[in-house]
Amino acid sequence: MDTRYLPTGNEMISIPKLNEDTASIEDVTFLHMGYKGLVELRGEMDMPLMEPFVEQDGHPFPLSGLKWDRLQFWVPRFSGQAGHIRVEGTILAPIGERGFLYRMELTNTDSVPHSIMCGLRGCWNSAWHCVNEDKQIEGTMHCFESPWNGSLIFDMRCGVPLFCFAPMPEDSSCVSTWEQSEAGICYRLAHSYMLEPQQRQIVTVYWGFGMEEVSAATSAKEMLRQGYQHEEAQTLLWLRERTLWLKDDELRQFYNTNLFFCMFFSTGTTLDTEELVLVTSRSPRYYVSAAYWDRDSLLWAFPAILDADRDLAKNMLEYVFGRQRRNIGIHSRFIDGTVLEPGFELDELMAPVLALGRYVEITGDYSLLNEREVSRGLDEILQKLEKRRHPHIALYSTFLQPTDDEIVHPYLTYGNVLVWKGLTILAGLLGREKLAQRAEQVKKAIWDNCVMEQNGKPYFAWSIDLNGRHDVYDEPPGSLQLLPYWGFCAAEDQVYRNTVDMIRSPDYRYSFAGKPFGEIGCPHAPHPWLLSVANSLLCGRVEHSTEILKKAVMDNGIACESIDEATGECTTGEAFATCAGFVCHALRTSLEVDGNAE
Repeated sequence: MDTRYLPTGNEMISIPKLNEDTASIEDVTFLHMGYKGLVELRGEMDMPLMEPFVEQDGHPFPLSGLKWDRLQFWVPRFSGQAGHIRVEGTILAPIGERGFLYRMELTNTDSVPHSIMCGLRGCWNSAWHCVNEDKQIEGTMHCFESPWNGSLIFDMRCGVPLFCFAPMPEDSSCVSTWEQSEAGICYRLAHSYMLEPQQRQIVTVYWGFGMEEVSAATSAKEMLRQGYQHEEAQTLLWLRERTLWLKDDELRQFYNTNLFFCMFFSTGTTLDTEELVLVTSRSPRYYVSAAYWDRDSLLWAFPAILDADRDLAKNMLEYVFGRQRRNIGIHSRFIDGTVLEPGFELDELMAPVLALGRYVEITGDYSLLNEREVSRGLDEILQKLEKRRHPHIALYSTFLQPTDDEIVHPYLTYGNVLVWKGLTILAGLLGREKLAQRAEQVKKAIWDNCVMEQNGKPYFAWSIDLNGRHDVYDEPPGSLQLLPYWGFCAAEDQVYRNTVDMIRSPDYRYSFAGKPFGEIGCPHAPHPWLLSVANSLLCGRVEHSTEILKKAVMDNGIACESIDEATGECTTGEAFATCAGFVCHALRTSLEVDGNAE
């Protein structure tokens, strides 16, 4: 059986691989603007980056029988046994802090006293730059004891320090040892106690991160000074204020855990410049992590984040119209806004407009429209859009489809629906009647050119070339199922219903109709997509979709790209943070409409 992970983190630090079997942390990541992506700290093959250990009367005892839950749906907590010692642990990345803490509570469950040694040990083997492909960072790794606070310091240098992290035990009697070898820097943070029967002892280690020794050590010290109780209380309060209480226990757990995963793994603060950036995922487990897509961040993650945290949503838009403005509409970019993968996509171009419109509609806050970067960005979007217009027909071409794969025909129905929606939004926001007229022209052109007929039944084509050719097709990242969601037509419209019937029919190759997890896939990932589950929720298939969410294993309860149609296990795209957001938004929207949310 594959290893099961429990991700956690905060704005600055991500823990993508918290091993459910061992309670070890296999890697820690942070965003770095200078490196244009994610930096991952890894352990050695036979020794994780960090793991708890317990020795009883001089003999090591592995943790066994681990059981896990989450505080407020996000903070991982475990209980297990090591010999006669009951071990309870919490891994907390406090809100607003530059690090995290690992806390262990040890209780002697025996009738006689025991001498114990416990703490954390591990091996820092390497650092990696992660975007599309992982590349090991070449530099020198160091470990030494800070002369002014007595804590260990781990740093990487390439002439000058690149980054640094430092553990600071709460108990000053902790004995820190380390050695450097070909395996990396192996360390041990050990505490010794004599535990009487039923006596409890708490061990807490704070891990701070920074650009060099002082910033890392003081980040740890700040958390230590605040204390565990304060950090936990503040974090749980922050989480509680953003939690949605659903009546169904399973859906409540799914929604809130995936919401926080989306919030902390699709957005983040860079270690070196302390800027908010948007990415598809801060986990290297996702195959295109730590890069920016307008579509992924704004059409999928943004609605869920707006539902939960309006201030963060506003900051997201400021980043898009700031750092990312000049290349809006380009396939993918680095977090600094420069091009990663060239190629124009219509859905990417319209995504900032759609997100801005949603923000203003929900909040009533028009202040962003007065910002120079936003105003310039909207004008540039309109200029880029005009270059894609057919000379005689009000339809707009794209080069890539919503899956980022190359088109069959240049005029996508779904993409042009987003154009219609975007122009409609801008007409309202900017008070430009000409944009409203253009929107109506697009709508008419879609109905006139994108509706085909088979066996007397009209339906929406996926794409057309305006020369008589079209295809019957659908993609979960930009599905025709979403036309009512965007307000283009009613859910009862016969053309729309015929379209949905065709792509959900057993005759359609990627429908997976009749399978236990019967949702739509596509060649990009030929299994049912979780994005398709979200699409189904938004077009009214609520009971069908919620049953999938309850039964599917996915990525250990976290949304992924696609799942096996028979087992519900993840097949592609683990740790898909923006997808997690869209599924949450769809679930919230559908259940609130149904009156099932409190």
